[in-house]
Amino acid sequence: MQSAAFVIALFEFVLLIFSLSFHECAHAWTASMLGDQTARLEGRITLNPMYHIDPVGTLLFPALMIFGPLLGLGIGGILVGWAKPTPVITRNFRRIVRDENLVTLAGPVSNLVLVVAAMLVMIVMAFVLPNGHMVVMSSFLAALSPGSPITPQPIVLLCTLAILINLSLFFFNLLPIPPLDGSHVLRNLLPYNAVQTYDRLGGWVGYLLMIFVGGFVLRLLLGPALAMVYFVLSHV
Repeated sequence: MQSAAFVIALFEFVLLIFSLSFHECAHAWTASMLGDQTARLEGRITLNPMYHIDPVGTLLFPALMIFGPLLGLGIGGILVGWAKPTPVITRNFRRIVRDENLVTLAGPVSNLVLVVAAMLVMIVMAFVLPNGHMVVMSSFLAALSPGSPITPQPIVLLCTLAILINLSLFFFNLLPIPPLDGSHVLRNLLPYNAVQTYDRLGGWVGYLLMIFVGGFVLRLLLGPALAMVYFVLSHV
């Protein structure tokens, strides 16, 4: 059981790194399409994680959350992380506020794309596998319930982990806490004087808010989102 838990943890780690790379690549590609080539010139339009890794947000923090419980460290929770920010020079955009918001939202939207892709894989499996609907639904529920006596089908397990990770990243990045994506959208809506105050929430204050407020909000949103995924899968 411990070896199986370690393998699942390893899958989670790899999926998270890929999802973060996809997220940052979406930022870079959208910025390039809208006229700012800064990220493109730095090689950021790629899924190669070496160009996106942040030592703390991509490696250390997620590793502690994933592998900590297996090592008896008592560290766990909803798996999230962050990558190296994609460089953007907004003066290169034709319509600065609109285009910056589009570049910002491209990241969370890319995580939703991965959620939909994982769901489509499971829907196809439900039709092509013998007794596929029952296999997919039982494996999906088992993957979300650690310690379940049912062993999930491996591909369904990977898809379920991908859905869970990318929904977490989607909601997490939309939080209006600097330096998350949601903070850039909110900042563009604030009057000038309020922007100066809002910017001071960055640094350690922002990280503390991400950990304590972010975890609470994610727990509120993930349940209904996963229930919606279950509803879709159960009605195909």
